[in-house]
Amino acid sequence: MRVLLFILRKEFIQIFRDKMMLPMLLLMPVLQLLILPFAADLDVRQLKITIVDNDHSPYSRSLISKISATDLFEIYAISGSYDEALKNVEKDETDIILQIPQGFERNLIREKTESVAITADAINGVKAGLGTSYLNAIIQNFNREIVMEWANTPEVSASPDIRYSFWYNPALRYKNFIVPAILVLLVTVISGFVSALNIVSEKEKGTIEQINVTPLKKWQFIIGKLLPFWIIGLFDFSLGLLIVYVVYAIPVVGSLSTLYLFAVVYITGILGFGLLISTVSNTQQQSMFVAFFFVMIFILMSGIFTNVESMPPWAHFISNLIPATHFMHAVRAIILKGSVFLDLWVDMVYILCFDVVMITAAVINYHKTA
Repeated sequence: MRVLLFILRKEFIQIFRDKMMLPMLLLMPVLQLLILPFAADLDVRQLKITIVDNDHSPYSRSLISKISATDLFEIYAISGSYDEALKNVEKDETDIILQIPQGFERNLIREKTESVAITADAINGVKAGLGTSYLNAIIQNFNREIVMEWANTPEVSASPDIRYSFWYNPALRYKNFIVPAILVLLVTVISGFVSALNIVSEKEKGTIEQINVTPLKKWQFIIGKLLPFWIIGLFDFSLGLLIVYVVYAIPVVGSLSTLYLFAVVYITGILGFGLLISTVSNTQQQSMFVAFFFVMIFILMSGIFTNVESMPPWAHFISNLIPATHFMHAVRAIILKGSVFLDLWVDMVYILCFDVVMITAAVINYHKTA
């Protein structure tokens, strides 16, 4: 125990002596959690729309007013021709074109319906799809109001009353989905990289030989290397949770103890993974490249930005082997849904298996030679 405490003391002294280490471990995660959710926000607002009004009627002007009244669209121009509006799209000055045909008001009154043309810049498919869906909903609502206004029989104006209920994210905020994911990303990156540089830095400094001649056992050395960054990882996770609540107004609906249980187990596994990389690397450069490769796979295939279920079967299989996938699912479920441990025990089994394999491999692979 005394030897283990000596290793812990040595590690903390090294951390506090390094002027770059503490800002990297504490300040950078905070800044990234404050900045990244805004950069990775897929909520569509203030889409620039050019309207080609060929009718110039009270109804066409009423439709334009309805569009401008929302915060979804910003009317860039009301153009006289479609060709002129298309030039705005080509110059990246507008995202969507709405073309109102001549006779728009007359056909609405007589036929109870009318067609309009929507053209979208679809380079960003998500933006174009959401934008046209929003615009279609506004137009359909406008059309329904006109039909009900002019209909003489209940049958003509009858339509189903659809009631929407959005559980766990009533406002449909994308930040509710992405912010917990970025918290997982930061814990993964910090824990993975700092542990990957740990043992290999001792090799480059030449201090590993001094440790090798001591009676220190391999498992004591690995735990002594792992524990300080485990504490820092949990501190970063706690700080991140505070930012999630204070800045983004996302409370933890579920149990904090369950959430921290998953965090403790996950951080342990990622640190073990980093230490394994550090034991097989000869230089910090090698260690960084290997860690970067695997951390990128963790990020891209764990469902941080995309839906895991949408992946092809082979990618879905690999995603299930990645611990970040299961920690991501657990964090979102606990924070947003209030899930309990019994709902998430499968995720815990995956993460625990990863922990056992990584830490065992790191202990075995560390060659304690004089």
